[in-house]
Amino acid sequence: MNDQLTILKKEALTLLHKLISTPSFSKEEDATATILQTYLAEKGVTAQRYLNNVWAVNRYFDESKPSLLLNSHHDTVKPNKAYTLDPFSPIEKDDKLFGLGSNDAGGCLVSLIAVFLHYYNRNDLAYNVVLAATAEEEISGLNGIEKLVHELPAIACGIVGEPTLMQMAIAERGLLVLDVTATGKAGHAAREEGENALYKALSDIEWFRNHRFEKVSPLLGEVKMTVTVIDTENKAHNVVPSQCHFVVDTRVNELYTFEEVLSTIQSHVAGEVTPRSTRLRSTSIPMDHPLVKAGLALNRTYYGSPTTSDKALMPFPTLKMGPGDSARSHTADEYIHLGEIRDGIDLYIQLLNQLL
Repeated sequence: MNDQLTILKKEALTLLHKLISTPSFSKEEDATATILQTYLAEKGVTAQRYLNNVWAVNRYFDESKPSLLLNSHHDTVKPNKAYTLDPFSPIEKDDKLFGLGSNDAGGCLVSLIAVFLHYYNRNDLAYNVVLAATAEEEISGLNGIEKLVHELPAIACGIVGEPTLMQMAIAERGLLVLDVTATGKAGHAAREEGENALYKALSDIEWFRNHRFEKVSPLLGEVKMTVTVIDTENKAHNVVPSQCHFVVDTRVNELYTFEEVLSTIQSHVAGEVTPRSTRLRSTSIPMDHPLVKAGLALNRTYYGSPTTSDKALMPFPTLKMGPGDSARSHTADEYIHLGEIRDGIDLYIQLLNQLL
């Protein structure tokens, strides 16, 4: 068994080299999906493909058992201009593997694939094990896990592979982007005509700046609202604007629903408030969930994550946990420590052994 695990760890690194070498921007993951499906086939696994999502179940899948999902994504952001290395050339140096997507979330993905293969042929598991390598995570796209989940067996719980230094992200902020439009009346600036929509917007913006929601989460802190964009429909210097539009980036803790937050906002501001989407909701997994208890038994710490992931789109409890460091995600010359992958595979197995 140890020899098999050693082989799986080596293959995980080889697979990650292939993934880094193959561009896989969100919505353009066709080639990496093929790489993943081919690798699983070489290991004797019949992997299914739905759009650019690849998924599989353990050999002795039993519908009478609950199913546990192992999920991470194989899409990446585009490399930023500060790269000094070729983002598509995997380079190993000083126990680091450099390359786009190495840390977010290639290291997590290949580790979870190794873990899935470790359990694949076991016929004595308490849970089925389901693997899903998904697309469009970086853009919260419609054709990733949100669509794939309807193709999967019923899932009881899951692990979402994102770089957390193998600590447990048990809660995650929701993202609510709001478009707010203040309406006035156009007029000539020199004659002091009209009702200036920009001034009306300023009053609402001041409310967003100063309002504090009462419930503060011990994991995620308070609900945070930040005005990030403002514009009017006219560009002429001498016209009083009849409309002013601004955008509010709202990060919601797990103590409020989006509907509660929206109701409060709409009752306090004069402008018309329109949410762009209500898909990326805040989530949490109970402290007494078996996955969390297993992590605590391994001396894993827990925290609330300020970032949003595919965890927000899964209608079942999930633990966000994986090798790598979120602080390296989307940075130039992205890297992951090779030891983080090897240790991550071991820790995942130690955690899951307590359940499976």
